[in-house]
Amino acid sequence: MNWDDETDTSAAERLVGSVADREDQAVEAALRPKDLGEFIGQEKVREQLDLVLRAARARGATADHVLLSGAPGLGKTTLSMIIAAEMEAPIRITSGPAIQHAGDLAAILSSLQEGEVLFLDEIHRMSRPAEEMLYMAMEDFRVDVIVGKGPGATAIPLELPPFTLVGATTRAGLLPPPLRDRFGFTAHMEFYEPAELERVVHRSASLLDVEIDPVGAAEIAGRSRGTPRIANRLLRRVRDYAQVKADGRITRDIAAAALAVYEVDARGLDRLDRAVLEALLKLFGGGPVGLSTLAVAVGEERETVEEVAEPFLVREGLLARTPRGRVATPAAWAHLDLTPPRPQSAGNGQGDLFGA
Repeated sequence: MNWDDETDTSAAERLVGSVADREDQAVEAALRPKDLGEFIGQEKVREQLDLVLRAARARGATADHVLLSGAPGLGKTTLSMIIAAEMEAPIRITSGPAIQHAGDLAAILSSLQEGEVLFLDEIHRMSRPAEEMLYMAMEDFRVDVIVGKGPGATAIPLELPPFTLVGATTRAGLLPPPLRDRFGFTAHMEFYEPAELERVVHRSASLLDVEIDPVGAAEIAGRSRGTPRIANRLLRRVRDYAQVKADGRITRDIAAAALAVYEVDARGLDRLDRAVLEALLKLFGGGPVGLSTLAVAVGEERETVEEVAEPFLVREGLLARTPRGRVATPAAWAHLDLTPPRPQSAGNGQGDLFGA
């Protein structure tokens, strides 16, 4: 996909998208903290997880199974690797979509070493047969492998070494209760505060050997949508701008100028976000308007508007979903520096009809 194509706005291609592309994955590997002490933010999760891991080490046992939920880019994969490092265990990484058959899961489970950490990303997208096999594996460290078909099929029990499953999901509500209940520790990852993202930006700048002042870091953090992955991506783009257009040092003015080039405004909205708001305000008077109509107005697919643009706009209080359609909030009018239309006179309806 090409960023230059204005109609292509998948989450993976947007500068403020929270889905990691290949470049993000490579950079994140270099920037990723190695232990809980280095991990920034998620204070409650870190404190609780530290207790779980310390207790397991004191008992000489494997850690309880861990479920991490939250939006993309908040550090679920990083925490899984930290769990393995803290337990001094190897880690195996796979994902729900990669496990389409129970045999796929059985092959992975049967090759695990004792104490190994199995990280299963997007666990809610695993196939149902594999999911049912995972129940027994998590609880009894055993799976039944079916050999043969029909009346002659035989279940052969296969004992597994104790292991720790770390499941990650962006949609915890899609996990069936029997699976969710088998996790000994569950945690929900929250969006980051600007002050926490400033610390992330400073740490990443240091590792990338980029000189940045505090107000420059604050400017980047304020446009990062509460997500460390986006903060690191914006930092790299601002670094490029500073090296080409300035002396390489990131100041507030340099950060603001660089992000203006990439069309990321002071609140973190990009071209697509603003296009949705402008259509809602200028063409439809702030709504309510149906999703399909709004998508046509901005020249995007319905799913793109609903799944890519709307979540952040709703979270920021700029747009509301109502039974009658999408409605702009007063904050949306203020953000685009537009004046909302005056409410029509209530009257008795008859005066409006005849223009009286």
